Amino acid sequence: MNFPIIALVGRYQDSDLHAPLRALAKLLIQEGSQVLLEADTARHTGVTEYPSASFTQIGEQASLAIVMGGDGTMLGAARHLAPFDVPVVGINHGRLGFITDIPLQKATEALTNLLQGRYETETRMLLSATVWRGTEQMFTATALNDVVLNRAGRGGMIEVRVEINGAFMYTQRADGLIVATPTGSTAYALSSAGPILHPEVSAMVLVPVAPQTLSNRPIVIPADGVLNMTLTAMGRSEGGASVHFDMQTWSDLVPGDRIVVQRSPHHIRFLHPEGYSFFSTLRSKLDWNRMPRAGAESE
Repeated sequence: MNFPIIALVGRYQDSDLHAPLRALAKLLIQEGSQVLLEADTARHTGVTEYPSASFTQIGEQASLAIVMGGDGTMLGAARHLAPFDVPVVGINHGRLGFITDIPLQKATEALTNLLQGRYETETRMLLSATVWRGTEQMFTATALNDVVLNRAGRGGMIEVRVEINGAFMYTQRADGLIVATPTGSTAYALSSAGPILHPEVSAMVLVPVAPQTLSNRPIVIPADGVLNMTLTAMGRSEGGASVHFDMQTWSDLVPGDRIVVQRSPHHIRFLHPEGYSFFSTLRSKLDWNRMPRAGAESE
């Protein structure tokens, strides 16, 4: 048995999630695994006939976590489980699904193969970020996708001084600044004209959001660098500035606050069906043109 205890995590805001969750749990038990339901998932879906557990308990007990939902659900689960090195599988119950890559209608076949040891493993980096006010640590969090410093509300542009490993890079005036992992390069960073990074690239990408100077372009930096972003000024008409760590937010920034971003000591392991291809995912999700069939040009 490759995975004796399997945890199920769901996007419990979906009103119809209980049926596929029950079907999935039944399949796993038939294959010989024990099932745990993440506590909030169990409570909100009414699937209470199986033992429930917190993310910490899942990390300590489970040998695999299956996440059913969209990429947002996966982001939260991955942050919780990365310190425990519990691998995760994503079943897409949402729309886009870059990292929840198994379509719901193919879940039974994919998971049956996975439980029999037929799968591929992919390791992805996370970011660790801390907000400092002088010598006082105000907030700290991890992120699988990105750390985003941006203006709040309808306030004016923010101004940020950026350093990498203590070396001055630039002072940026923009609506925001995104620091993304390769995983996050296909999220907010992509919509802001950032490059797509292959998951095996050990790097971070900095992408300005609506910069004042159009010559300010995205830049890729080494993953082992320590990035310092100091908020030097922000719009005061309405709002101010905030920093987001995936779906976690610190909204009390003041000029002089410093956000330190670096590679997390933890990583997350994704399990995929055999034959998984990152480029196939890009073709599907971004509607890239496929190669024409041989002789198609002459038809």
